Amino acid sequence: MDNSGKEKEAEALMAEADKKIKSSKSFFGTLFGGSSRSEEACEIYVRAANMYKMAKNWSAAGNAFAQAAHLHLQMQSKHDAATNLIDAGNAFKKADPQEAINCLNRAIEIYTDMGRFTIAAKHHITIAEIYETELLDIDKAIAHYEQAADYYKGEESTSSANKCLLKVATYAAQLEQYQKAIEIYEQVGTYAMDSTLLKYSAKDHFFKAALCHFCVDTLNAKLAVQKYEEMFPAFSDSRECKLLKVKEFDSISRLDQWLTTMLLRIKKTIQDDEESLR
Repeated sequence: MDNSGKEKEAEALMAEADKKIKSSKSFFGTLFGGSSRSEEACEIYVRAANMYKMAKNWSAAGNAFAQAAHLHLQMQSKHDAATNLIDAGNAFKKADPQEAINCLNRAIEIYTDMGRFTIAAKHHITIAEIYETELLDIDKAIAHYEQAADYYKGEESTSSANKCLLKVATYAAQLEQYQKAIEIYEQVGTYAMDSTLLKYSAKDHFFKAALCHFCVDTLNAKLAVQKYEEMFPAFSDSRECKLLKVKEFDSISRLDQWLTTMLLRIKKTIQDDEESLR
């Protein structure tokens, strides 16, 4: 499908919006409805952005949404500005991930200023995902997941906070920040075991905490497993706990990549322990 027609329409709309802005700033424009012209220009910028989206020109769409956001901020329409910035971020995601992050961060500033922390948390997650998948910067992804978790906790959304923290723990363990991962897995596991709906997942969190312990040293790991069994008796009968005692997990369950990595590290720790005892 030829998108050049849509792009030309979008360009014409951008020119029309720019013209309205200039006229609103003129002497007569300020006397006769400068603010209404600015509002009209915002609407036209958004229409242009949507035309650019139809033409799959994502950068131009992002820029048009950002123009609308800038105008809305000048008119003190913070909520509309934040909405435009989110739309700009979503468009830039397909063309310029760093610019997407810039727009989303500006929207987050507006939402936190308005006290809308749950929405701010949601957009921190979006930024974290861009760092994970597009920019491959795990440290920055972790920082945004942690910030999202903080905002969710402040709004008493513990389940949403825990989902973010589990992402942090996964990456912390991969980066060999085992103590950080252990604390999160234990915290989330303790929360889960006290919940009727989440109780089943507690054993998985304690299992991962124990794996992190094994990567550090086997003695503390065995003590940790005993502690988890005392805290959560159902853990004793789980296949995960049996593995921690017999180390034959691949015959019990298929391994995902994270588990494979962790088990290989544990194997090395055990071998190093045995070498030091000789």
